[in-house]
Amino acid sequence: MKVELQINNTTNANGRFVGWSPSPCRIRITDPTGATTQTVVVKLSAVSTATGGAVVFRKTAAGTSSTTLDLSLPINGASVPFFVVGRKASISNGDVSIQARAQIANSPIVGVIRLMVRIRKNAESLTTAERDRFLAAFASLNTSGRFQDFRDMHTLLSQPQAHGAKGFLPWHRSYLLDLEREIQTIDPSVALPYWRFDQPGPKLFTLDFMGVAGPTGTVQWSATNPMQFWATDSALGVTRSPMAGWTPTTQPGPGVITEAATFALGTTYVAFRFPMELNPHGQAHTRWFGFIRSVPTAAKDPLFFLLHCNVDRLWAKWQRINGRFDPAVAASYDSAPANPGHNLPDTMWPWNGITNATDPTRPPTAPGGGMASSPCTTAPGTQPRVQQTLDYRGTISAASRLAFDYDDA
Repeated sequence: MKVELQINNTTNANGRFVGWSPSPCRIRITDPTGATTQTVVVKLSAVSTATGGAVVFRKTAAGTSSTTLDLSLPINGASVPFFVVGRKASISNGDVSIQARAQIANSPIVGVIRLMVRIRKNAESLTTAERDRFLAAFASLNTSGRFQDFRDMHTLLSQPQAHGAKGFLPWHRSYLLDLEREIQTIDPSVALPYWRFDQPGPKLFTLDFMGVAGPTGTVQWSATNPMQFWATDSALGVTRSPMAGWTPTTQPGPGVITEAATFALGTTYVAFRFPMELNPHGQAHTRWFGFIRSVPTAAKDPLFFLLHCNVDRLWAKWQRINGRFDPAVAASYDSAPANPGHNLPDTMWPWNGITNATDPTRPPTAPGGGMASSPCTTAPGTQPRVQQTLDYRGTISAASRLAFDYDDA
């Protein structure tokens, strides 16, 4: 007998990635040879490498988790649903295997599928291999020319769409997700890491990772770091240097409030978003001289995306602490009317393709096209709406899951 296992309800190998939220899966008998009844009970279990990830199983999305799962499969090939939930992050693709074992004579293994618990991690915790995969994929996106669209999305023209209003966090969540999905088309094992700017970065600010400021403020890289070829706006290199007296490898960003202080800003979105945008977000940017210091040039520096990954993580963790995933709950967002692109039902620029030709509140161009798709989920579609960014874990509706998670959120 043989069975077929699908992760995220797809046979696509690039869909074999799970996180902390239940991922919908299916199993079916493809060869009933040896079966003596109309249904066969199959036991699912997970096997991990010594340093690999770990998963558990559920019969339903909201059901009880278990390390094994018995499922009755009809021999006619009809598929049976189940769910997989990550319990420990992976460090490489395929370091978790799900085995299906038939509960018949000799209990043979009748199907195996390998997957990864793919989680956004603290840049300081990455293994060397994880770091190098991320750098190689990100540099490849830049070399291909596709990154220019992301640079063009975050310029002074984008200011009213992305900053200084309540859509600041939803817009940047969508921006990171779009970029991450593009990177994953190059290497699906990669998730964006984050820079915890309220802590020192001894592993991050090195020649082998995000580089070190040279005497003139130009970032220097090691000879093996693919970031040495980073180019934006047809110019090679990154300009970034720390404030005088600040050593990023041994000190947190000067004046940047702690994570605990960030969560203490308030328990409603209205109370949380505005001060959070100023500090820690703004302070983390302005501790530097160079590209990352201001909106028109910030996205030219690859560190920008690690900085904003932490901003998004802080929002995600705040959501979990306060239970703020439901757009229908007033405290989860700001209900006051705002310009288009900031209200819950609104689609966001540039993914909606709207320019000032039809809406004077929008920029003159809409670079990048629609939101990149994912083989792991259908959400949020090509034109994300503000409200679709809140329930990113599928807590309120499984269909809302955006297929990313953080190591501690």
